[in-house]
Amino acid sequence: MKDPLAGQGGRSGTGSAPSSRWPDTPVLVEVWRSGFLESVHRGSLVVLDTSGQVTFGVGAVDRPILPRSSNKPVQATAMLAAGWAPRSAQELAIGAGSHNGEDAHRDLAAAMLASAALGPDDLGCPPALPQHEGTRADWIATGRAPERLAMNCSGKHAAMLAACVAAGWPTDGYLDRDHPLQQAIEARLAEAAGEPVTAVVVDGCGAPQHALSVTGLARGVLSLVEAAAGTRERAVADAMRAEPWFVAGTGREDTELMQAVPGLLVKGGADGVHVAAVPGRGAVALKLDDGGDRGRTPALAAALQRLGVPAEQLSRWLLTPVPGGDGVVGEVRAAPALIG
Repeated sequence: MKDPLAGQGGRSGTGSAPSSRWPDTPVLVEVWRSGFLESVHRGSLVVLDTSGQVTFGVGAVDRPILPRSSNKPVQATAMLAAGWAPRSAQELAIGAGSHNGEDAHRDLAAAMLASAALGPDDLGCPPALPQHEGTRADWIATGRAPERLAMNCSGKHAAMLAACVAAGWPTDGYLDRDHPLQQAIEARLAEAAGEPVTAVVVDGCGAPQHALSVTGLARGVLSLVEAAAGTRERAVADAMRAEPWFVAGTGREDTELMQAVPGLLVKGGADGVHVAAVPGRGAVALKLDDGGDRGRTPALAAALQRLGVPAEQLSRWLLTPVPGGDGVVGEVRAAPALIG
């Protein structure tokens, strides 16, 4: 696939690109095995109040990162503004989500395309096997080839294409940075974050990916849950919370967190990013330097406690088990610096 940013003045945005020198950030998560500190995960984490002001921060909370799929909820508001009219909360949720590629996920993305007189071949995301373990195993056992609909971003891409059709924009080249849709998304992300996009690169799904700080990322998602009823922002938040299975899928942490914590809006991103917001309480966002997934939920859960989310609603994620032999011999947990 061609680079959609090629020939457009490089990949930097309007602001200063982040330094190539990685900041010296603190330990956010510890991994204990049989009482021995085996590993740590460093990173940056921020907690905001309902007005978007920082109440707690560790690490480089103002340094641009790549939020990856954590940008999707705010991106979806730009697609609504372009004229996309999802026919259900499920369509809006999957348009802002990163699904497992389970049967109902693929069927919904296909129906969204069909409603815009398009098909799977119009998707710009690459073919993939489903992320859901059982579904992927069945595909491998039967020799079924990867498909674009099974890629975890196909819902977002279907929504992008539907927005282009609604706005009268071309669907060819919809992933190019200078396409009207991508220009609208870039502007919307900056507006919601309250800071400029400092770099634009190519995401794993082929779409432009926009650099923001963890503070800007948190502000953007906070603006969705605090928006008034009837607004595009609130519509995205409400759809994701009403249909969390279409945001992620069976066994996924985002789905299960939203089912466990009333009012919570949460969206993970690749390479160690997570963002969450609770109306009337505030928002949190984090980036783990190593880009791994293991430490994300203990750090996120500890930050949500700082917003007043009860520990009993977060118990599954505050401490995650470390196996040894036939049992559990340790835990992955937030570092003391995060414990309020």
